[in-house]
Amino acid sequence: MSPLEIGGIGILALFMLIFAQVPIAFAMILVGVVGYALQGGWTPALTFLMTEPTRVLASTDMATLPLFLLMGAFANAAGFSEDIYTAAAAFFGHRRGGLAYATIGGCAAFGSICGSTMATAATFGRLALPQMLRRGYQPGFATGTIAAGGTLKSLIPPSLLMILYCIVAKTFIFDVFLAAAVPALLTVVFNLGAIWIEVRRNPAAAPLSERLPWSERMIAARRTAPAMILMLTVFGGLYSGMFTVNEAASVAAVLALVFAVIRRGMTWRLFLDALHATAGTTVMLYMILIGASVFTYFITLARVPETLIQLVDGMALPPVAIIVILLVAYIILGTIFEELSAILITLPFVLPIVTHAGYDPVWWGVINVILAELALIHPPFGIIVFVLHGLAPEIRMGTIYLGVVPFIVADLLVLAMLTAFPELALWLPRLVAG
Repeated sequence: MSPLEIGGIGILALFMLIFAQVPIAFAMILVGVVGYALQGGWTPALTFLMTEPTRVLASTDMATLPLFLLMGAFANAAGFSEDIYTAAAAFFGHRRGGLAYATIGGCAAFGSICGSTMATAATFGRLALPQMLRRGYQPGFATGTIAAGGTLKSLIPPSLLMILYCIVAKTFIFDVFLAAAVPALLTVVFNLGAIWIEVRRNPAAAPLSERLPWSERMIAARRTAPAMILMLTVFGGLYSGMFTVNEAASVAAVLALVFAVIRRGMTWRLFLDALHATAGTTVMLYMILIGASVFTYFITLARVPETLIQLVDGMALPPVAIIVILLVAYIILGTIFEELSAILITLPFVLPIVTHAGYDPVWWGVINVILAELALIHPPFGIIVFVLHGLAPEIRMGTIYLGVVPFIVADLLVLAMLTAFPELALWLPRLVAG
């Protein structure tokens, strides 16, 4: 068989293994090693299997993953999520849809100091959902808002998905963090706009609440001071050039722990639980990245990217049409695959097509994150919807999916804007680069 035939069979075998419930990391390693062996022999393939994990584990960029995860766990123990949401609700809760606005704003703020999208969604599901339902918010609107807020974490640095993309795509993490700034702001604005339209279209979805006196608002605002200090220290140091990404992650983890201890939110049990959860998630991510690295080498050896580029060139499509086709394919793929898996599997042969079409891999990283956001909430397997249904089993899945529709439309609009105007993501990294 030719290398290209081996590559095609390998991709098909990978999808079959995943459908058979084989963990993605082991599926990619198995296909990558066997495919390499069929082209170059078993001795080089097994040697590569021994050396490649060492190279991945030795990457300094990988150190940011457990550190940002620890930061999120410690920030949660410090009670930052409750403080941020309470303050936002105190200032905006009396407006129509105010608690929904507070949820989006609170998720965006907490997302900047939490390492996990699932943790952000689950935390605000426990915090915001009872208050919204108690004040008469319709269940679909309430859960849809929380689901949309939870996905914001993916687009707000420090984002684990961005870090994973950068490691696999060999792109600077800081560049993608910078590139995500404007798209993240746009996403927040569009989500707030979706709430504004929804509460005017259907006022019963969000009844008005009582206005809190200014004294209570200021008390709530003061309680957010530690969270604000953490955010300003990390992002101020990172974007001013004082910290590298690794240093920012280290400072963030230590500072979050200090605040958790000072506020008496950290116990030995919570500390050990945080270490245990972080270690488990880190091992999973490391295994996935090792698998992606092995699979990428196999795909490159099989010349799959070159063949696809030649095929695309033969179609004589304008670059933007190629991107639109890829976006539609990813949205469809996100309905049957967990989006992180879809991105890591396809990146070895999709990224060369994107760069050949004249687009920047930093921009494509931001696009991938927005696609991941969509996959987290759109049917039939939006995992955040499952999380919220688990927290409130009395609310039907169909009701939650209906509630997220306005926010899916908002994400699609942001995706369309970035596709039409890539400079929205790229101008800030280029400005900083000078």
